Amino acid sequence: MTESNSVTPISAGGLRTVSSARLRKHADYQCVYQRSRKHFSASMTYFFADRVSNPPTGPRVGLTAGRVLGKAVERNRIKRRMREAVRLNLALLTRDVDVVLHPRRTVLTAEFGGLQSEVCRIFAVVEKAGEKAGERGGGRPDLKGTRKRKGGC
Repeated sequence: MTESNSVTPISAGGLRTVSSARLRKHADYQCVYQRSRKHFSASMTYFFADRVSNPPTGPRVGLTAGRVLGKAVERNRIKRRMREAVRLNLALLTRDVDVVLHPRRTVLTAEFGGLQSEVCRIFAVVEKAGEKAGERGGGRPDLKGTRKRKGGC
């Protein structure tokens, strides 16, 4: 079975493919960077921003692996490990949110169980931030000095 045929549940009760849970366009990454702040964990940094979509489409996750992480073989291994950890924990994200993960080189040699639990903690932080934003009455964190840009961000 290929990755595009596998499915994961979403909060609305429907099914969606894992590939549809990915950030694909450069503009989507830029929107997340503009609308959020950098957060840190042990082996990666991450950004997240709420997304308004009607009907709800569920969370989307993007990965980056720049040349600073090593040669292509090492970057690809990092991305494979990260994709699997995200796939196993994607059900923890229950709302429309975009998450961008920037792994560090330590992901290459880290024990997979530790990597998976770290992704789980990150997704828990994202969910908790969404609950707080919902209590405040807004889905977007207070970012002073930001302005609406072209492209729908």
